[in-house]
Amino acid sequence: MSAKEEAYHLAAQRLESILEGESHPIAKMATINSVLRDAFPSYFWTGFYLADQGGLVVGPYQGTLGCLRIALGRGVCGAAAETRRTQIVPDVHRFPGHIACDSRSRSEIVAPVFNEAGELIAVFDVDSTEEAAFDGVDAKHLENILGVHFSRRRF
Repeated sequence: MSAKEEAYHLAAQRLESILEGESHPIAKMATINSVLRDAFPSYFWTGFYLADQGGLVVGPYQGTLGCLRIALGRGVCGAAAETRRTQIVPDVHRFPGHIACDSRSRSEIVAPVFNEAGELIAVFDVDSTEEAAFDGVDAKHLENILGVHFSRRRF
């Protein structure tokens, strides 16, 4: 197991322990932000954008000021919401339509968040100041953490 996988494994265990019995989505989101940002020094910005009126509105996050609203299909978050697929962007400056909420962001991963009925309720956005900071390992573990705590599914 790689160091990154071990860190995700430990974070997932910690989250399962902390969030056991918690049903409020905002409490879960705030806790997931905190635990993952603490587990990964490369996480520059972590946050949720909530599905709202055909777009996204900022939810719980940690880091510098986040964009308040994002249209579906716009930027990495809008692309993840529209396609319902995790987006891994090694260099955000090469992503068409990237929204630069903070110019220090270099790479990004955004995973969709679904409820138990399979409806999109949010996206989870992580930015790094490092280029190519995210890969399939991040996608797999983030999708699993989000699935366990919001849709009760493991991927």
